[in-house]
Amino acid sequence: MPDSPLHLDPTAPRHIESRTVRSRSDNDAARGRQYLTRDEVHRLMRGALKHSRHGQRDALMIRLAFEHGLRVSELVGLRWTAVELSTHELRITRAKGSLNGTHPLQGDTVRALKRYQRESGRTGGLIFVNEREAPVSADGFRRALHRLSERVLGVKWHPHALRHACGVHLINQGVDLRTVQQYLGHANIQNTVAYTALTGRPFERLSF
Repeated sequence: MPDSPLHLDPTAPRHIESRTVRSRSDNDAARGRQYLTRDEVHRLMRGALKHSRHGQRDALMIRLAFEHGLRVSELVGLRWTAVELSTHELRITRAKGSLNGTHPLQGDTVRALKRYQRESGRTGGLIFVNEREAPVSADGFRRALHRLSERVLGVKWHPHALRHACGVHLINQGVDLRTVQQYLGHANIQNTVAYTALTGRPFERLSF
């Protein structure tokens, strides 16, 4: 649901009236779409390493959310017991009635996980924690992505755009809908079909 726009008091001082406050719908209009491109995701990962206080952690969170189509609640709930580095597999527990699954891990992702594990000294429990060893919350990651995306891409992005990015990327790569449905854990294929409206794939064979 879009954030409510901020209504300014017309009697307020002039310098306050002139401030630009973007709501979520404003940002949707500025972007022109509700998903990130693969290039934008990689720019965010590089930006996290350069600008974020917890750059390696945040870059890994962005990578996993994109590559595995994770909702923010699924992302922050990931535990090391779900990761099989020896067989390059990630067991995903889906939310919202979606279907659980096991995904292959890409080589770069395995290396990033090993590096993060080695440098954080953590091999058990939740994967993503803060400096106080407390879990990274969904709101915490959401705020971090807002700050990072505004700095790197010039507009705030919501974490769910990473899940959308995954679905759109797979369809653009020519992956069939049933496979995309299974990968994203959609119980109803109509939720997967909705991604085709975000791409040009259904119309590729049309000619004029």
